Amino acid sequence: MKLRYRIAGALLLSPFVHQFLMFIADLNQRGLDALRDLMQAGKLTPVVDRSYSLAEVAAAVRYLELGHARGKVVISVP
Repeated sequence: MKLRYRIAGALLLSPFVHQFLMFIADLNQRGLDALRDLMQAGKLTPVVDRSYSLAEVAAAVRYLELGHARGKVVISVP
């Protein structure tokens, strides 16, 4: 999908979806390479708020819906 359609869709959904920015990312090899290089250099680190097991997915979704997350919520798959 073209980036402009993704942005338009995200703006239409924004009143209903709290964290819509992830929908407008335009992935390409050059951008992914740049992210990899930053991560390998230690200049970019993800902020993980909480981790849940696969059995705790419902609790993780509730946590996100309440707006408490201040970073990424991770689901660990065994």
